[in-house]
Amino acid sequence: MSSLAGTRFSGTVFGSPLLDHVWAEGTRLNAQLRDSILAHEKRHPGTVRTNFGGWQSEAGMLEFCAAPGERLMTHIYESVEAATRNLYAAFAQPPQPCSWSVSAWANINRRGDFNQVHTHPGVTWSGVYYVDAGAPDANAADTGLQIFDPNSARSNLFFPDLSVSNLVFKPEPGAMLIFPSYVPHAVPPHQGSGTRISIAFNARKEPFP
Repeated sequence: MSSLAGTRFSGTVFGSPLLDHVWAEGTRLNAQLRDSILAHEKRHPGTVRTNFGGWQSEAGMLEFCAAPGERLMTHIYESVEAATRNLYAAFAQPPQPCSWSVSAWANINRRGDFNQVHTHPGVTWSGVYYVDAGAPDANAADTGLQIFDPNSARSNLFFPDLSVSNLVFKPEPGAMLIFPSYVPHAVPPHQGSGTRISIAFNARKEPFP
């Protein structure tokens, strides 16, 4: 009899949490957000962070979106709280009381615009909300948000045939994605005929970390 008889596989370790949710009021809210963001683009020169081409607003509380921006910020807070509760529940632990410092900014990508691989250091959660998918080209390679394994050695050195090095999330108006800030992510060149509009955000747990 093998000396390993009775040994059991205990599962995987060091996984990264992920929250994916589509807000029911997205259709109504997005029309208002879209108009406000496009109007702000005309007034503000934009900033350059990880974007090549495209336009990014200043980070803040989406003040330039008025009431619809306030509503979306409420959804961001609710989602961050839900992601945190789910994380503690996965470890069978009661959630610890904390407060959040949250900032958000709008992104506009037109054909050919992209964001290089990056992380968001100094915060806890990062995420994105889609206002407009930008009429993606059905014949082009998928150009949604790419999420990469933060442990590159896992996909390169440890059973590469069993590992997934990246996942692609297709833009869907009203969809919100939240992941740890250390997870690398990128946006390939937009191949759609329309204007892709998203809102990225960071949430920092206080006290940090």
